[in-house]
Amino acid sequence: MTTPIDQTLRDVPDWRYLLQEYDELYRYLPAGGSDRIKSHQRKVREAISRLLKKNGQLQTQQRAVKPVTAHLRRALDEGRQGVLAPVVRALDAVNDQLSWQYGYEKVPKGLANSYAYAELAGLSGPVFSEEIILGVVLFAPGCTYPAHAHKGITESYVCLSGAVSENHQGVYVPGSMIFNPPDHLHRITVGDREPALLAYAWIGDKADLHEQKMVFTRVRK
Repeated sequence: MTTPIDQTLRDVPDWRYLLQEYDELYRYLPAGGSDRIKSHQRKVREAISRLLKKNGQLQTQQRAVKPVTAHLRRALDEGRQGVLAPVVRALDAVNDQLSWQYGYEKVPKGLANSYAYAELAGLSGPVFSEEIILGVVLFAPGCTYPAHAHKGITESYVCLSGAVSENHQGVYVPGSMIFNPPDHLHRITVGDREPALLAYAWIGDKADLHEQKMVFTRVRK
């Protein structure tokens, strides 16, 4: 639950710095020659730039933790050793203000202990935005995040610490980006030894962004 308050990004510099680090992520991470990924990165940067330029509104947010956040300190410590350490440090600066959620009415058995996300920008804040959703997702070691897709949403993950695989096609380590076009079915698996911390961005029409139903899809064997 969030409630608008009389504060902006200039009033709370740590949130402004975090958005600046997200802008850096989408400005300098390589697109691997993909025009689609390059276009997505540009749209994310432009949305963040507009938030910063208009001195976006901040909302109060009730702090919430989940069982998986017991792994957060390790994930942050590992991330400080990696190539995206500035982002991890900026995230750690607002750590005590994050509200970790599941996003699902029914969480699959076992996932409740190994997964949660915290929205950073969007309708649910803390940074209010109607055109982009930014956040972080935390996975415990050995987690399998079941197959799912996002209607009308272009999604990207940036690995901050740990290592994950999507659809068993490639391994993503700190500094790498996963790109999921709208309606793309994807399943994530996590390495056995370390947690994984990923930044994410969603871009899409306002209706798609804010009417998403978080559901998993049963994959036929």
